[in-house]
Amino acid sequence: MRVRTLGRWAVATLALTLLAACVPQQTPSPSAPAPSPSATAAVPSGEVIDVSLVPNLEVDRPTSTDSNAQPAGFEDAPKGGLAGYTKQQLDWSTCGGKYECAEVLAPLDYANPDDQAITLALAKKAATKSPKLGTLFVNPGGPGGSGRNLVTYFASTGLEQYDIVGWDPRGTNASTPVKCFDDEETQAFTELDSSPDDPAETEALIVGTWQFAQSCREHSGALLDHISTVDTVRDLDLLRQLVGDEKLTFLGYSYGTQIGSYYADVFPQQVGRLVLDAAVDITDDDSVIQAMGFDLALGNFAAWCARQKCSLGSSKQAVLKTITDFFDELDATPLKVGDRPLTQTIAVSGVAAYLYGGIPAWRTLSNDLKSALAGDGTRLLKASDRLNDRNEDGTFGSLFYSFPAIGCADGYDKGVVEAEQRWVIDQQKAPIFGKYFGPGYTCPLWTARSTIQFKPTGSGAAPIVVVGATGDPATPYQNAVTMAKQLESGVLVTYEGEGHGTFGGKSTCVDRLVIDYLVNGTVPTDGVKCQ
Repeated sequence: MRVRTLGRWAVATLALTLLAACVPQQTPSPSAPAPSPSATAAVPSGEVIDVSLVPNLEVDRPTSTDSNAQPAGFEDAPKGGLAGYTKQQLDWSTCGGKYECAEVLAPLDYANPDDQAITLALAKKAATKSPKLGTLFVNPGGPGGSGRNLVTYFASTGLEQYDIVGWDPRGTNASTPVKCFDDEETQAFTELDSSPDDPAETEALIVGTWQFAQSCREHSGALLDHISTVDTVRDLDLLRQLVGDEKLTFLGYSYGTQIGSYYADVFPQQVGRLVLDAAVDITDDDSVIQAMGFDLALGNFAAWCARQKCSLGSSKQAVLKTITDFFDELDATPLKVGDRPLTQTIAVSGVAAYLYGGIPAWRTLSNDLKSALAGDGTRLLKASDRLNDRNEDGTFGSLFYSFPAIGCADGYDKGVVEAEQRWVIDQQKAPIFGKYFGPGYTCPLWTARSTIQFKPTGSGAAPIVVVGATGDPATPYQNAVTMAKQLESGVLVTYEGEGHGTFGGKSTCVDRLVIDYLVNGTVPTDGVKCQ
């Protein structure tokens, strides 16, 4: 969730720039591969909406395909069409001590597998107990979070019979990555005001966003046209075949729940045991719901802060006023942190970053807000940097670029004017974050058309466990309720608590249910509640 750059869309699905906050941590005989499905087999079974046929729908993306750029990892396609990819051998080699890494090729375009290949990078923590149950694929969210990194801190206690495998989805990290601005240009982009107050700020934001989109096309080329979640789902099924598993076993956080739900829709017969933790909205655009979720989480923090006599205010409303007044002051006069400004937009994203962590992060948030109010915005700036995938040396990771590329590929828009109209509604429903997140210009100005829109139902899939936390700021609890209902085999597990992502140390009850399901196949009772 990078608040600044992507505005309204940014808040919608990012799970994992703050890895530790988003995924709770603990000190963390295959069957023959199934035949490769045909290109036409990967068609969602849910309600399909052809955007081009919707009356009065005006999508004003300046579509362009004139770039021949080939990001790192573009390779010649193997011979034999899709069958050539399924014949690959996983060549695991030691990396990072107790982990193993490998690379495989996947089609850039599954409809034309002979044309061009891209590279997918994987990491594995091998099973340490027998009998081996196969492979548990994991994804941390994003879109754009690194599955390879997740393997190194994933809460694997109780799951030692599985090989734990994470991969960097197409367009991200060590897989063929999306490329856009250079680091200096990206830094300047993050300093634009995401909630413009006058025509000049609006023009600057629109122009900057348009330039960003053009740069992504220039440096990423055709990758932008084949980076949707359905493309990633095809990749995941290819990986399932390559590890030799008849069925997919998968645990995904946040955006990873979209990968899992889409997989269940595209490949229902290959679904084994799926856990979807911190569900995104798979019904429609979820920007308002997300902003409302962050407003709720900030309100919960403010109430706690007042009870703790944290010196930000004697009541919930007083604490909220202190925070919003501070944001408004920064809008007029950014706080200097070395040679960088702590702008309103950056401060908002820094506060949002802490809300991912729930109650354990609240004391730190309180202290860092007090420091910023006293003139030292260093720690708030660093929190925003982590959320924006900015390294201490000023370089940016791939998440900053892959996030909008994947998000805009998946979602459709009605143009810049509609984005501004929606922002008005957002502010009415979420007065704080709905205001500061600003209008969602990114996708209206993107250079690639969105994919078909559909509502996955996973018809025919085995039971799927959906975990939701009542105090989740980024993926509000209602998303999990809706996902469990929309997926025909969905089973809801509720964590009555704060934070983003539950499995892995927040709740003994949730951990027990998830592990029992993954190891023994015991499906939790639908609607069960945990604390």
